[in-house]
Amino acid sequence: MRWIALHLPALALEIFTRALAAPEPFVVSTGPAQRPLVYACNVAARGLGVRPGMTVAAAQALAGSLPVRPRDSHAEARCMKTLAGWAGQFTPSVSLVGQRGLLLEVSGSLRLFGGLDAIAQALQTGIRALGYSACVAAAPTPLGAWLLARAGQSLTVDDPEELAIRLAALPLALLEPSLHTLDTLQALGVRTLGDCVRLPRDGLARRFGQQVLDALDRALGKIPDPRVFVTPAVRFIARLELPTEVIETAAILFALRRLLTELEGFLRGRDAGVQQLCLDCTHGNGNSTEITIGLVTPARDAAQLLMLLRERINGTELPAPVRALVLRAKTPVPYRPYQHQLVADTSLETEHWERLLERLHARLGEQAVYGLATCPDHRPERAWQAVAIGTEAPPLCQVQPRPVFLLREPRPLGAANGLTLADQLRITDGPERLEGGWWDGHDIARDYYIAEGAKPARYWVFRDLRTNAWYLHGLFS
Repeated sequence: MRWIALHLPALALEIFTRALAAPEPFVVSTGPAQRPLVYACNVAARGLGVRPGMTVAAAQALAGSLPVRPRDSHAEARCMKTLAGWAGQFTPSVSLVGQRGLLLEVSGSLRLFGGLDAIAQALQTGIRALGYSACVAAAPTPLGAWLLARAGQSLTVDDPEELAIRLAALPLALLEPSLHTLDTLQALGVRTLGDCVRLPRDGLARRFGQQVLDALDRALGKIPDPRVFVTPAVRFIARLELPTEVIETAAILFALRRLLTELEGFLRGRDAGVQQLCLDCTHGNGNSTEITIGLVTPARDAAQLLMLLRERINGTELPAPVRALVLRAKTPVPYRPYQHQLVADTSLETEHWERLLERLHARLGEQAVYGLATCPDHRPERAWQAVAIGTEAPPLCQVQPRPVFLLREPRPLGAANGLTLADQLRITDGPERLEGGWWDGHDIARDYYIAEGAKPARYWVFRDLRTNAWYLHGLFS
């Protein structure tokens, strides 16, 4: 088996700072509200002299108006579950380790992604795109990979003997023994895993118990190390806290790109796409502005979804600055990726047409872009209806010619002889009598004709049988 471990040492800080487009100073605090301490700070804050462990008051004295957010353990837990869903695109066997780690069993994915090194590199690149920093290590055992990642050694070890050599140099504290055990062993000069391995096993077990030995054996692959894998979520929902309240579209889109990248990984792991997304822009007062987009066909590409949401956000007036973003996706549906063809195919035109419709939906709204379908009604103005794009329309039953352009309301022609439209019209076909509508209060009785004028145009006109008045109702192409 082959395992890859991801350790995120700065998770408590990066759940906030990954939404920052620029490296501004930022601090996460912990401790009592009366005297909070700096738990973590980013590089920009360290450049101003801020260090973990100092009081927040001292940090603000050094850095001035320093943004400070209390540590949010619940947000960290939610983040790790979201990351587990994102990592599912590489393997379905993903396990959580503590509060800041992931373990992936990738034996079945080696050929698909091109080997252990390729998967580790893809994970490193993907984590960086999400706004996190992680140490990624690979080894034949799960605990061995995790210890290497905890030690900050981003490397790939494929041989059990090499793994034993690498682990021997690691600090004993990485095994997380009890404080009494650690202090006693260090007093005896045992500071690394290698030092512990060289001790007599019987004496070590009698004095400190079997736990340390079992941990060493699991790391070296001498005894089984079963792991509980994360059950994939049915739907995607992710929340991103912004460091400060923002109103600028650019800052919102930067943070949104992180969420959409997580969504893309989630969908790739299920070979699925989505046709509806909902973005909640949460304001400081607790209210939220909901932005929804629909797609003609299932999609999962983060760049495409970002383009559509950008169109909708640009057309939405936010009533207040945004404090957090929540992205929700409806139940995933099967995804059909575009197949590149050696010979030109008309499906490419369909692909571009679908993308255009999605962009028009995002910019103008779903109510402004729709398709047309016929209705079983002889009255021309009631023989069609607006439907959602992609709805299959029933076949046309009309055998008589109909104009391409139909006026919303018939226009009176009005003249002494009844047939003038700036010049004399000449009837070329007709009449076609249409009567009906008594059942809904819109009764008609008309004789329709096709007429031509001096200009090269054909008109669809009718005479109202009740008033003998003439009307223009449509134009042929």
